[in-house]
Amino acid sequence: MEAEGGELYHNRLVATLEALWGTGFLSPGGPDEVGRVVAGIDIGGRAVLDIGCGAGGIDVALVRNHGAGYVSGIDVEDTVLARAREVIGEAGLGDRIGCLKVAPGPLPFPPSCFDIVFSKDSIVHIPDKHALMREVFRVLRPGGWFLASDWLIGHDGDPSPEMAAYIAAEGLDFGMASPGRYRDAMAAAGFTDITITSRNDWYRAAAKSELERLKGPVGRAAADVVGQDFIDENIGIWERMIPVLDSGEHCPTHLRARKP
Repeated sequence: MEAEGGELYHNRLVATLEALWGTGFLSPGGPDEVGRVVAGIDIGGRAVLDIGCGAGGIDVALVRNHGAGYVSGIDVEDTVLARAREVIGEAGLGDRIGCLKVAPGPLPFPPSCFDIVFSKDSIVHIPDKHALMREVFRVLRPGGWFLASDWLIGHDGDPSPEMAAYIAAEGLDFGMASPGRYRDAMAAAGFTDITITSRNDWYRAAAKSELERLKGPVGRAAADVVGQDFIDENIGIWERMIPVLDSGEHCPTHLRARKP
């Protein structure tokens, strides 16, 4: 999938993903999956950083469903941030959520200023997981939690030809890491209570349902907005993704760790 206007998450892609996953969501599972990522951690009244806030649906869910005190959403592209501000405004939560454009690299925040650092299927775009984890650790307050979901590759080393073809079809600059590399990055940064939980079984089934929806009424309705050619392109991506989900090489995963 080629970038449009220099942005990976352009308007046609945002509209297609929202048609599949719900208003303001650019990754699977909607508010229910957000709830699973934070399950068991009280974020009520807490200061939350959302790395890769996308189109804003996640931040609305963190406040509306889980009581976050204030969510600072960051992203690198104007199109998704503009959509996020619309979604947040429509939810009436502009006083509880702010969105900031950032450049790739160190987080633009002082040390120890967040209780929770959250991310959902976004840090796949950051190749240096060790540098990322050092930054997450730095901006968390002692006792704070890193709570995330990400798209992992099931092993170290080169991807299989099937996985390489899927990643190329996505065209989204994926920098996938293995569970072992994530664990090492979190431990090296100083985190404790590290847990890594595969979501492959769940998404294997969900992705097949998504493909059928793209081929059916959801795709036909979205084609009126984004064009049938773009829907067909996304159908091709899903058809490449499902075999590597079935093999386990593509492994959506929950990540959790605490700063002592």
